[in-house]
Amino acid sequence: MTSREQMQYAELDAWLNEHRVTEVECVVPDMTGVARGKITPREKFQEERGMRLPEVVLGMTVTGQTPETPEYYDVINEVDLDLVLKPDPSTVRIVPWATDPTATVIHDCYKADGTPVGFASRSVLRRVLDLYKKEGWEPVVAPELEFYIVSRNLDPDEPLKPPIGRSGRPEAGKQAYSIDSVNEFDPLFEDIYDYCKAQHLDIDTLIHEIGTGQMEINFLHGNAMELADSVFIFKRTVREAAMRHNMYATFMAKPIAGQPGSAMHIHTSVIDNKTGANIFSDKNGNASKAFNWYIGGMQRYLPEGMAILAPYVNSYRRLVKNMAAPTNVCWGTDNRTVGLRVPHSSPVARRVENRLVGADANIYLALAVTLACGYIGMRDKIKADPETKGNAYAGAHQLPRTLRESLDRIKNCKELAEVLGKDFVKMFTAVKEWELGEYNTVVSPWERQFLLLNV
Repeated sequence: MTSREQMQYAELDAWLNEHRVTEVECVVPDMTGVARGKITPREKFQEERGMRLPEVVLGMTVTGQTPETPEYYDVINEVDLDLVLKPDPSTVRIVPWATDPTATVIHDCYKADGTPVGFASRSVLRRVLDLYKKEGWEPVVAPELEFYIVSRNLDPDEPLKPPIGRSGRPEAGKQAYSIDSVNEFDPLFEDIYDYCKAQHLDIDTLIHEIGTGQMEINFLHGNAMELADSVFIFKRTVREAAMRHNMYATFMAKPIAGQPGSAMHIHTSVIDNKTGANIFSDKNGNASKAFNWYIGGMQRYLPEGMAILAPYVNSYRRLVKNMAAPTNVCWGTDNRTVGLRVPHSSPVARRVENRLVGADANIYLALAVTLACGYIGMRDKIKADPETKGNAYAGAHQLPRTLRESLDRIKNCKELAEVLGKDFVKMFTAVKEWELGEYNTVVSPWERQFLLLNV
């Protein structure tokens, strides 16, 4: 253990003492963004300084299955070796809803020889951030996360319904930006704010989005890894708070037919570490070449990485015209019909908003592929297409329309594999193809309704 690690652990122990923690949730985000890990007594956590988990835990489908394919075992050892997980002391937080004093700590994944596990979510993001660091750059990000609150649903064949508010009635119609509609669920949101404050999650604003029961939380801009950790914890927090109020919170991309889908818009800019200046603006305050190249890289490679931004069959139900979701990678200033929006701002705050990402995406991987595409654009000086001034929905559909197409495209994109890691791409596609195979065995209500007696 290095002296720096010893100092970090000493500070962690002092924090645990201060909060009288008796249990520690040792968690790691898997490929789907699910929190995996162990709950351990405080004493054992302090003695072991980490934990071990089977390698397959990070490579499971959202249903908990492991792919039985050659591609999968090209990355995972067939004897299912242990991963060595080490806590990141900077991620420690109190668990505000726990009965006993409990802390949660996010862990990083290593092999037995001490090398990082290349397909672990935080490792993928850190790999991309290291490329920026070598150039003397630091990305600044700000996620905006949409979600629906719905009545408890115990039958997956039944459509979701809006929850009952303080008035005793379910929300009706679409109440975009309605303050009163948000106030219907004041007790829930008071808990969410209290939980976020206890966990030092820097959320900015809460708004009612377009859909019935659809909300959006904006995060303050900051460090990419820290914001990824915050979103990872926030999703868990909102789901927990909602269940305590007899309702569900869902981050499905398209949970309700006929309603807008839920996105996770990601704002990004890049700072020069030497000067502290935003490299997207030149000395005169105009858009820089780097800004144009960054957009150019996103236009060329985001469609190749859509399997990460839209990782489920359901994800593609969101990406349809005139439903507050993009269908192309056009860019425009203050234009919400494009995939890459440039908000009005001062030169120091010039940024790009990636509107392609679904709320169902793994935040670490979504940030990684967003920044990777921009990085390749700046590295290779890829020029952006001309700005779209009008309605981008009138243009061509430039994105994959299905998960199958998206998986084929990322598997054949050498440039993204180079930046994100070949093992990660191979593992990710193996997991998603197995999920797709599982989905294809299901007979849907639509099929029973229209095919049962008509064909």
